[in-house]
Amino acid sequence: MLHLNRQSLIRDKAVWEDKDMMLYQFDADAVASATRKTPQWIHFGGGNIFRAFIAALQQHLLNTGVAKTGIITAETYDEEVIEKVYRPFDNLSLAVTMYANGRFDKEVIGSVMESVVCRPDFAEDWQRLKEIFTAPSLQIASFTITEKGYKLTDYAGTYFPAVVEDLKNGPEQAKSSMGCIAALAYARYKAGAYPFAFLSLDNCSHNGDKIKAAILTFAEQWVANGVVEQGFANYVNDKNKVTFPWSMIDKITPRSSAKVQQYLADLGFGDTELIHTHKGTYAAFVNAENAQYLVIEDTFPNGRPALEKTGVIFTDRTTVDKVERMKVCTCLNPLHTALAVYGCLLGYTLIADEMKDPQLKGLIEKIGYQEGLPVVTNPGVLNPQDFIKEVLEERLTNGNLPDTPQRIATDTSQKVGIRFGETIKAYGDKASDLKYIPLAIAGWCRYLLAVDDEGQTFEPSSDPLLENVQAALQGVMLGNPASADGKLKSILSNKDIFGSDLYKAGLGGKIEEYFKELIAGPHAVRNTLVKYIND
Repeated sequence: MLHLNRQSLIRDKAVWEDKDMMLYQFDADAVASATRKTPQWIHFGGGNIFRAFIAALQQHLLNTGVAKTGIITAETYDEEVIEKVYRPFDNLSLAVTMYANGRFDKEVIGSVMESVVCRPDFAEDWQRLKEIFTAPSLQIASFTITEKGYKLTDYAGTYFPAVVEDLKNGPEQAKSSMGCIAALAYARYKAGAYPFAFLSLDNCSHNGDKIKAAILTFAEQWVANGVVEQGFANYVNDKNKVTFPWSMIDKITPRSSAKVQQYLADLGFGDTELIHTHKGTYAAFVNAENAQYLVIEDTFPNGRPALEKTGVIFTDRTTVDKVERMKVCTCLNPLHTALAVYGCLLGYTLIADEMKDPQLKGLIEKIGYQEGLPVVTNPGVLNPQDFIKEVLEERLTNGNLPDTPQRIATDTSQKVGIRFGETIKAYGDKASDLKYIPLAIAGWCRYLLAVDDEGQTFEPSSDPLLENVQAALQGVMLGNPASADGKLKSILSNKDIFGSDLYKAGLGGKIEEYFKELIAGPHAVRNTLVKYIND
């Protein structure tokens, strides 16, 4: 039985390789020593996309001798990830790439050299984090903490209680996630105002601006409260010292697959059991699709890894913005969201199965090809037509990938503004001509009723605005379209959700009519899709 630890990789190397497990090709002890002495890269958020994609990129550089140090991972949200997922396995992961033809490629990812909890009450870890952030060698602090991770306020714009305390008390007593990261930046400023980059790799629009806004809020408020000097705010604002590059990342890394779990167990891999924390479920292995894209604004004041040697595209901010808009607004994310809400309503539990449904497949083809592509700007570094073709014909149809509409439906209120709202804005006065994007939005509104097309209740995926938007639909009943009169107004006119008032865009009334058709009774969702997709 093979167990995931560095001693086993040395002792049982031939057995691992006999099982077609790719092993790293560098001296782990030497890399660990170099990382300890001269840390260059720390990453916050040790979830699946980090393990399957980002850490694997650095591994390639280490394998080829281009890099000499590994990555340190830190956790701000779930400390048990460090205690249960990283340290028991010597910070290793087993990455399984899932191809549509059923093939599994397996690689042991060993580029993560340290793992720490980013909280002051973990005193030893906090001290190590201060050492890392005050090291002149540090080049990058990167993040995959989801868009919610950067937020300091609730839906009403009120600071979270922990943020209020941190803003008042200053960096020495920071407790909130972003407060702790701002405190570490302050430690770097105090040590010598060394340059480095805050690199968000989260799947959200203008992601670098989101972390900058959070860090700058702390810096400026601390200055105003007299707990830090003005120089710290100046440091955060100085592009020669601290940068916040934009990026676009794309790789589907769903939850652990039971198929992969059984496959690895049959191979003799002994660490297949799921690992449960109070905040999530993980595994020593991570499964992902083979397609991957990463485009980054090339602004790193203290240098960076040569990730262009791994296929990463470095470019200017304008090009990153075009790539991000291509993917998030047109060629992938809107299609995902449409599949997610309608898939939940129609009882699907696998994205690939939805792609066998002629109405659902037709809906996203029309959203992508017919309504999205005409207003997308070709970024030059990636071709939109080729990208969307791969999405529709190879990626979403990958039945080997255990991706679910329920996962994609998470936090939809935080996504529809960019995924649909930007295309709506691009049409300007002609937005009222749109047919399929408003049908997708109506589908989300129908989803909020938490009743499927058979009339059975289901549990909606988590969403910070779920209670608010569901409250607006109080009294709407399946089988009674008139009960929806006036109910969608507060949702569809909400600029914070959609980026604009959809009534002023000429779409509010159309979405209301679609919604009424979708709630006409059991099977109304299917009937509505047939009506509009097959016409």
